[in-house]
Amino acid sequence: MKSSLIDFTFKKCRREKRPALITFTVAGDNTKKNSLKILNSISKYVDILELSFLHNCPIADGGQIQNSTYRSLENGTTLKDTFQIAKKFKKKNPQKPLILMGYYNLIYQSGENNFLKNCKSSKVDGLIVVDLPWPENKIFAEKCKKKSISFVQLLSPTTSKVRMKKIIKDSHDMIYYISMLSTTGGRLKIPPKKILENYSKIKKINKNKNCVIGFGITNNTIGSFKKADGVVVGSEICKEITKSLKKRQNPVTNVNKMVKKMKDKIL
Repeated sequence: MKSSLIDFTFKKCRREKRPALITFTVAGDNTKKNSLKILNSISKYVDILELSFLHNCPIADGGQIQNSTYRSLENGTTLKDTFQIAKKFKKKNPQKPLILMGYYNLIYQSGENNFLKNCKSSKVDGLIVVDLPWPENKIFAEKCKKKSISFVQLLSPTTSKVRMKKIIKDSHDMIYYISMLSTTGGRLKIPPKKILENYSKIKKINKNKNCVIGFGITNNTIGSFKKADGVVVGSEICKEITKSLKKRQNPVTNVNKMVKKMKDKIL
């Protein structure tokens, strides 16, 4: 696969001696319009943006992301809407990598080739498919590669060294390290020092592979992960949207302020 926008972004962050800030938001939360506004607004501070395509049974997601997903489903957000949001965002921000994240069921229902065709026409840069692990994802990941769409492989604390080496070898431009055994939004159960120790084992296998840390990244913990290639913030953003709506405040403004504060902590 030729050099990608995702890889270029990591190289830029490395030159600036900081981790990439990666955010996760749910397409259509709290409205389709605001979902796009949030992406456009936070893109000033964010290096890579993840956008969730909806599933009514998000098995890896904790309460905050489930709340966001529920709001979006109530709004009637469809996969077609998600691609529209992605397309509009990329039209305005062509140099910002956008990764779609979700579950395989919707890809299967759409048909893999059709789904990738829509990704390509929407200028999507990458895909994370939570419930399609290696090696079951090898054929689909190869299809992504042929379309110049980066397929993001997942690693966890329980991944054996033998399996880890094989996954890293097959990975594209980015690997996602799940920091702890939990759903998203869980409180950090192990010290950041221990997470970084596990993370360094991944980097020792191949120091050139871009590897990001997700799960348990909050305003309080993000500063501890400056040595990582990137950090993913998701549940905190979903929580901020929920809080803003309860207080009848503008979620776009509040999420923007929150993301800026988090960016400042890793500079």
